[in-house]
Amino acid sequence: MISQLSWKIGGQQGEGVESTDRIFSTALNRLGYYLYGYRHFSSRIKGGHTNNKIRISTYPIRAISDDLDILVAFDQESIDLNAKELRSGGVIVADAKFNPVVPEGIDARLFAVPITAMAEELGTSLMKNMVASGASWGLLGLPLEVFNKAVEEEFGRKGAAVVEKNIEAVKRGAEFVLEQAGGPLDEFKLDEADGRQKLFMIGNEAIGLGCLAAGCRLMSAYPITPASEIMEYLIKKLPALGGTVVQTEDEIAAVTMAIGANYAGVRTMTASAGPGLSLMMEAIGLAGMTETPLVIVDTQRGGPSTGLPTKQEQSDLNAMVYGTHGEIPKIVIAPASIEDCFYDMIEAFNLSEQFQVPVIVMTDLQLSLGKQSCEPFDYNSIQINRGKLVQDAPEQEPQQLFKRYELTPDGVSPRVLPGAKHGIHHVTGVEHDETGRPSESAVNRQNMMDKRLHKLDGLYVRDGLRTDAPSETPDLLIIGMGSTGGTIDQAREWLANDGVTTNHVTIRQIHPFPTEQLIPHLQQAKKVVVIENNATAQLAGQIKMHAGFADKMRSLLKYDGNPFLPSEVYKACKELD
Repeated sequence: MISQLSWKIGGQQGEGVESTDRIFSTALNRLGYYLYGYRHFSSRIKGGHTNNKIRISTYPIRAISDDLDILVAFDQESIDLNAKELRSGGVIVADAKFNPVVPEGIDARLFAVPITAMAEELGTSLMKNMVASGASWGLLGLPLEVFNKAVEEEFGRKGAAVVEKNIEAVKRGAEFVLEQAGGPLDEFKLDEADGRQKLFMIGNEAIGLGCLAAGCRLMSAYPITPASEIMEYLIKKLPALGGTVVQTEDEIAAVTMAIGANYAGVRTMTASAGPGLSLMMEAIGLAGMTETPLVIVDTQRGGPSTGLPTKQEQSDLNAMVYGTHGEIPKIVIAPASIEDCFYDMIEAFNLSEQFQVPVIVMTDLQLSLGKQSCEPFDYNSIQINRGKLVQDAPEQEPQQLFKRYELTPDGVSPRVLPGAKHGIHHVTGVEHDETGRPSESAVNRQNMMDKRLHKLDGLYVRDGLRTDAPSETPDLLIIGMGSTGGTIDQAREWLANDGVTTNHVTIRQIHPFPTEQLIPHLQQAKKVVVIENNATAQLAGQIKMHAGFADKMRSLLKYDGNPFLPSEVYKACKELD
């Protein structure tokens, strides 16, 4: 019996790899296993190699595995590209149609299954994904009735006949491979799962659900990988709550529409990736100058330009912090888990209205599109804070306007919605006085700049610095952001076995930078390594600029489009000894 196992399916994009993974992992989730998935796919609709890898465990996990136990291959290319990950004694389940061959030097057991032929016997080659799934499920010795239930949920809308044929495809795949193998493989028999209910979703879905819980009722956006799933999720959910999604002509229209709707009092957001964020920069400055709440999600991908639109990167940090011309206050937060994606969206809307600033939620492709298990969300903990939103504005003197940009001790001015009695004021992107009237007065300019820039003084968001610090004087402090946290924790386990003491800090508040909270951790550590998916060490640069300690700091960078593997972090940290 084993506590975890890694499974991967590969083939040409558009031939059922994604649906095979979806149904296979859904059935595992029904049994109560913890799952962590990673999608490798091309920026095209059909064609080109794609693969989905799932790590299955009886305990919580937040990283992909280095090795592989079972590889399901729809073509020889999938074997050639992925077999190197197989551990000694691993298994390849391949379609007999292409006469599969195990590459030289790979110690793996091959099961050539007539996957396509079986599917065609049932009426269509499209069902080869179900044959392949059945073969995998059979080798694991898991109950077919659980898998069949997942099949019913997937195909039920297509009618009973389609469901029955797919269930038959699963059965045939399982029976064929079990006959070849002589029964389920003992070395791949998983310990029983805890059976507890868990959510199983991608980060983008958790972001969308967080938006709904926060009271968002409008999303204006333009489709772009890897952010589009947020839009697709809300298209399905918002109408039932009286809201809507507007697909705009471009990202400039999306962000300006969001600004206008927020000004009108509707909690509104937009989401994009690096290229779209670039187009939004001027409008982000408008939100800062007019002190209008604005929430933007940036799902980072490989850049610059079109770059690697379907690959992992964390290279937009500096753009989010510094991209806007001029100087405005803004908040940048970085979720590090599926749970964070949900709760951080609620906090983003609250912060945006509390401080009347743009809030950018920074995710990365692996966190946004990697499907993972997570605990059910606590809806009772949700609180909505709309800040200084004035319901009854005081009566003004004749010919006087409401002081929408009033100079206040905390820098946050009272806010009214358009049409509110006694709330008339100007709104303009040029510098203005307390009522919004344009002003080029030097004194007014300095007062307004100070008011805006100091409203975030001392801000520290919920869990802005997540720490796992069991040692007061660790050999090594490992710092990361976004999706790197689980990978770092796996590497730390191996380092601990080697006698290396480590602490782990995940920086979730990117801007304003949590300097005071981070410094004590930097002081305690003998050495510091910063893990990030970019080429120019952007997170390390922020740390050095705000907190110092450059002399003890090293960077581990990866910018080939793939997420970090635990072994890569482990080896790099060992080399620092």
